[in-house]
Amino acid sequence: MMMRVATFAQSEQMITSALRVQAVMANEQVQESSGLQSEDFGGYGSGAGRVINLQVSVTRAQSYIDASNLADNKVQAMYSAVGSVTDIITQLRTQLSAATTGSSTATASVINYAQQAISQMQGLLNTQYDGEYVFSGARTDTAPADLSTFDTGTGTGSLTTSDTSYYKGDSEIASVRVSDSQSISYGVTADNPAFEQVMRLLKYVGNSTTLSSSDISQALDLASNALDATSTVQAKLSTAASQIETASTNQSDYQNFAKTLSTNLTSVDVAAVTAQLSTYQAQLTASYSAIAKIQGLNLASYLR
Repeated sequence: MMMRVATFAQSEQMITSALRVQAVMANEQVQESSGLQSEDFGGYGSGAGRVINLQVSVTRAQSYIDASNLADNKVQAMYSAVGSVTDIITQLRTQLSAATTGSSTATASVINYAQQAISQMQGLLNTQYDGEYVFSGARTDTAPADLSTFDTGTGTGSLTTSDTSYYKGDSEIASVRVSDSQSISYGVTADNPAFEQVMRLLKYVGNSTTLSSSDISQALDLASNALDATSTVQAKLSTAASQIETASTNQSDYQNFAKTLSTNLTSVDVAAVTAQLSTYQAQLTASYSAIAKIQGLNLASYLR
């Protein structure tokens, strides 16, 4: 075996350096292919906690967005139903006004209309979204309006005494959590005074055989009150929808911000990494060439 000319220490140092460059290159090759600084959180060092927190907040924001969208769709379904209730009470009031002339035809017409409209009201109060009754409070699997003991064979009832015997839901008002610190109430139940007044009026008129001028006058007053009340319900639903949509937009904006920040923390400049790899490749080639020359030196070739 030929003796080296004091090359051992230098050779070992160069090999160690070359291996270090190889390790850096291997890591950057992964970065180049994935676009990420690391394939696991351990590669982010002290910044790992921040990356994890951002990813958790993005997921949490999405849950708020999903909940807001579901609630908003329910509010839209409720708003549409209340709009139809407004149409019913408006038409009833128009026909009641026509009956003030004392015309038997007009009186018969408004009675017939009320008989049909109360069934329409039942359908509207039993509105469903995604398989749930939206006017039942927390009892979303139960139809809130039941006419079996309210309208059939129970007489006209009273124009002045409230009657919610048709209602089968509960008193829970639906709400949705739209952020860590905010919940928005949006629910309306079918026993709301606005709906109760409409149901009471339709029952009275529909179960009547005739209507006196006094009856018509009281019915018109109740119809006006009911119309004002339903308009108030619609306004509240509109406000709730606006608040929900604003909260959802805020969560979307935050989510985009958090995603961008997370990307900035975890991604790499692929072009820059590619350029560095080219530089490291040149260094590694030169290192191995130098190592080969050093290891090729021996005493015999030195003495020639």
